[in-house]
Amino acid sequence: MASTQSPRPIARLLESSTLALVARVALTCAFWWGGLAKLVDFEGATAEAAHFFGAGAAQPIAVMTIVVELAGSGLLIVGQLEWLAAGALAVFTAAATLVAHDFWTVQDPAAHFREFNTFLEHIGLIGGLALAAILARWRERPAQ
Repeated sequence: MASTQSPRPIARLLESSTLALVARVALTCAFWWGGLAKLVDFEGATAEAAHFFGAGAAQPIAVMTIVVELAGSGLLIVGQLEWLAAGALAVFTAAATLVAHDFWTVQDPAAHFREFNTFLEHIGLIGGLALAAILARWRERPAQ
């Protein structure tokens, strides 16, 4: 029967704080990059929000989006309040996915396929954020 334990070099890699940091940066790159892009082009961010929510709500939604994306990804990267950061990013992603990737309303087959795949990718991202929160919780537990 094969061993279920990771080979020693893999185990060392998986226990590496450097790999953990790189993974948190990678997991959050769409958020911190998006938040920075919206901050630099606030007019574009407001126009995007207006497209989905109307002109009256656009500016506050753009500001909230930037705050959630930058604060959530920043906290997750530095390893502070990871449960809150991952939760905020996951809720944001779920809401944005339902609003912006409503594949069920798309009639064109090619566009439907793209929207459905994007929807599923966002579900995977939510799962990754949940795992980040779970792993943070495991690190908080006292050694048994």
